Amino acid sequence: MRARLSYTVSALALVFYFVLVGDRGVLLIADGRPVTVAFGLAVLVLPLIGAWFLWQTTQFARNAGRLGRELEAEGGLPVDDLARTPSGRIDRDAADAVFACRQAETEAAPDDWRTWFRLAVAYFDARDTPRARKAMQRAIALHDGKLPR
Repeated sequence: MRARLSYTVSALALVFYFVLVGDRGVLLIADGRPVTVAFGLAVLVLPLIGAWFLWQTTQFARNAGRLGRELEAEGGLPVDDLARTPSGRIDRDAADAVFACRQAETEAAPDDWRTWFRLAVAYFDARDTPRARKAMQRAIALHDGKLPR
């Protein structure tokens, strides 16, 4: 719940920023001089890229959550029993051990979205966010039938 609230507040702040930047771009274009028009058009590109990125990120989070709920209903979510440091961070050695198991599981069943979901969680626990995201994207694509099985 806390993560959802943080994400929502951040997204709303970004949308507010996009509106402010877009307004400045329109004002620059309205000035009419060639230089300000060029700057105004360049400024308008930023909120468009940002809005696209925000949309993609939101869709990714919603799809990952959907898969997580489905896997939870099946009783297949990975159990979070990893050792933690006194500060609460996951112990790297424990995460690496679980990762090796999840990687072997995924190699044994590469067409199962469930194994890719669990591998994504293991990557995240091992603090490898880019690979966690790619594994989750693969899980989503397999689940939704967007990749050949």
